[in-house]
Amino acid sequence: MVNRSNENNLLILHEDNHIIVINKRCGDIVQGDKTGDTPLLDHVKKYIKFKYKKPGDVFLGTVHRIDRPTSGAIIFAKTSKALTRLNKMLVDKEIKKTYWAIVKNKPKKDYGTIVSWLKKNPKNNKSTSYTEEGKDKKKSILDYEIAKKLDNYYLLKIILKTGRHHQIRCQLSSIGSPIKGDLKYGAKRSNKNAGINLHSRTLEFIHPVTKKYINLISPTPQDPIWDSCL
Repeated sequence: MVNRSNENNLLILHEDNHIIVINKRCGDIVQGDKTGDTPLLDHVKKYIKFKYKKPGDVFLGTVHRIDRPTSGAIIFAKTSKALTRLNKMLVDKEIKKTYWAIVKNKPKKDYGTIVSWLKKNPKNNKSTSYTEEGKDKKKSILDYEIAKKLDNYYLLKIILKTGRHHQIRCQLSSIGSPIKGDLKYGAKRSNKNAGINLHSRTLEFIHPVTKKYINLISPTPQDPIWDSCL
């Protein structure tokens, strides 16, 4: 069940003593950057400080990130023990993340695996996909399948096997299926909210401390095209 914190307008998917999982809105930044905009990390810290009346600084660790124009589930660690264990779980691929992406152009195959080597250009904050390995290129793998045919688009279900800079956006663009609204990677038009139709839909993992099975579904943004996917 999603809980909305009125104090900080947060959509909370799960919270316990060690972790908190937020349904990030497109446009929110996870950590501070050169824009100077208040990051989601600080909003969550403020929420914790207010709710639990904590004195001094609040500890909150960023476990993973999703791009600013992307929405969906993201994990923060409330204790150092949880952060250390979650970081190891990420490296060991013990956190299963599923994304939804809406594309205009149908992939040639209804399902498949994309394997390529991505190279990040820090100057324009963009990655390029290559078919062969080389210097500063990182092997990138994802599985996809067409989950639903919409009126003018296709809903793709994505399972990440690696976590690279702009991986889903870059690899879908490389097969001729850029994400709706993603001008940086080949979409023809932007979305009105300046976001893109990429959503971190589910998180599945064993809790790093309690060892309970966690399976979370992140509601999609309120938008007619996302509504048509449900």
